[in-house]
Amino acid sequence: MEKHTAIVPCLFLGLILTLGAFAPRVEAARAFFVFGDSLVDNGNNNYLATTARADAPPYGIDYPTHLPTGRFSNGLNIPDLISEQIGSESTLPYLSPELTGERLLIGANFASAGIGILNDTGIQFVNIIRISKQLEYFQQYQQRVSSLIGEDQMQRLVNQALVLITLGGNDFVNNYYLVPFSARSRQFALPDYVVYLISEYRKILARLYELGARRVLVTGTGPLGCVPAELAQRSPNGECAVELQRAAGLFNPQLVDMINSLNSDLGADVFVAANAMQMNLDFVNNPRAYGGMLWARAIQRDRAVHDSLEPVP
Repeated sequence: MEKHTAIVPCLFLGLILTLGAFAPRVEAARAFFVFGDSLVDNGNNNYLATTARADAPPYGIDYPTHLPTGRFSNGLNIPDLISEQIGSESTLPYLSPELTGERLLIGANFASAGIGILNDTGIQFVNIIRISKQLEYFQQYQQRVSSLIGEDQMQRLVNQALVLITLGGNDFVNNYYLVPFSARSRQFALPDYVVYLISEYRKILARLYELGARRVLVTGTGPLGCVPAELAQRSPNGECAVELQRAAGLFNPQLVDMINSLNSDLGADVFVAANAMQMNLDFVNNPRAYGGMLWARAIQRDRAVHDSLEPVP
């Protein structure tokens, strides 16, 4: 496997297998739309005055140009790899000035690092494209494409497109657990918070459907407590942080149940859930199969950065 794909091998493989749920419809997809957070942001935050950025090394070190692109990855990210799989070029960030003319017909990436299901998630990053704004941009995109190819052709393009949405992780790490006794943790016990998140996520997915999305891949959260940055801050013995793992364990099954319920209400399998938790646990539990030294170095690096920080008064 090439170096630039090594960062997400098992997650990507699982997503590609999940795409089989859309077969043969995916083969006919003429556009690809991406919504969500840093896991799928292709560079929108480069155009924003925010601290949630990936425009400096070591980001991009394994990208074909070996330069940072705004992707929160050492190389290609999940949307890039899905684009390759469906035989298309990577979607451009919606804020990119290069996204004009015929390139609009490929689709667009609306994702923005730091956002969550809730509008108060990631408030420390200030200027990010919250999911409600991403959906507004999707409407704007449709208007732009309609002026290019006509209303009927635009609607067909949107209905036949593949859509990827990735939300939820930041609502825990950059909201509920961001600081001790956060506003949300004082408002909700964790199980109640998860129920609230799922109810808000359902509204987002329903709005996507209203805007014409008919083939939507929805990823759950990965093992949040096993992320190198969280291990560095919360786990002196190297074990995955228990409370964050509990949060992911509550969130993911309820997400699947909500998707099944929404599909039932719609009378069609519009939304398909991807089990990012299990895919990533395969990576955590069998790191050598996926380049385990890189994983260990990431943990060591994040722990070193965390230990060097001045304590907050």
